[in-house]
Amino acid sequence: MKLSLTILSATSLLLMGVGCVSPKKLRTAEAKYAQLDSAYVAKQNELRECQGNLKNTSDQKTDLAKQKADLLAKIDDLNKQIDFLKKNNTQVLDQLKDLSVVSGAQAESIKQSLANLNAKDSYIANLQSSLARKDSLNMALVMNLKSALSDVNDTDINIKVEKDVVYIDISDKLLFNSGSYTVTNRAKEVLGKVAQVLNAHPNIEFMVEGNTDSKPYRNGLLLDNWDLSVKRATAVTRILQNNYKIDPKRITAAGRGEYAPVAPNDTKEGRAANRRTRIIILPQLDQFFKLLEKNK
Repeated sequence: MKLSLTILSATSLLLMGVGCVSPKKLRTAEAKYAQLDSAYVAKQNELRECQGNLKNTSDQKTDLAKQKADLLAKIDDLNKQIDFLKKNNTQVLDQLKDLSVVSGAQAESIKQSLANLNAKDSYIANLQSSLARKDSLNMALVMNLKSALSDVNDTDINIKVEKDVVYIDISDKLLFNSGSYTVTNRAKEVLGKVAQVLNAHPNIEFMVEGNTDSKPYRNGLLLDNWDLSVKRATAVTRILQNNYKIDPKRITAAGRGEYAPVAPNDTKEGRAANRRTRIIILPQLDQFFKLLEKNK
């Protein structure tokens, strides 16, 4: 608003003095007006960009909340089914006892089945607790990453959650020069910010995944896009390990070539979107399996 008033004031002064100033002063005033007008347009564009970022974050938060609500609803339905089965099985057992239809051993077997239902009930409660912890961790990761990378152009980096997995997509134009797998100095700064967040969660393992567009590639020892995608993934991995001291045991390097596109390869924009390096926060499946074994 202040910028707009300044432009209007400058315009008024220009119009008031147009008849009594020299051509040189008039040109100076016109140049000043053009400069202020350009600055005003730039600020308007920044405002629209901020509004768009705010909407994207809000939409993602809403989607995560919906996924969590759906899972909690399923767990609630399972709990209701267990309560129903426990109630009805107890009634049937009492009736069979009264009629002396079942033997003592059979009655004991039925009691054991009911006890197993109680164990499953506890198991579902543990899964529900694990789900809540995982949701909280993913949300914290996404918020921390977006905060750390707030100064990076939105078209160069994208952070999202899909099916409870956190993805960090970094455009290759930010990481590498064209046809190269040498990480740029600017990219090292960006990777340093990502590494800072990852180092704050030392139990998390992740995959660095290289991706290319479908245009054929061959250069020196590299035979094709498979080679290029793997080389770019390992280049990023070495930066995270050597420059930012991330334990290499936590990292998997992989290349998918041109075979996991996120956009059609028949346009320049689509090919640019497909040329990316993706950091995938891997689910902690070992903890999940331990939980399953514990409740067998």
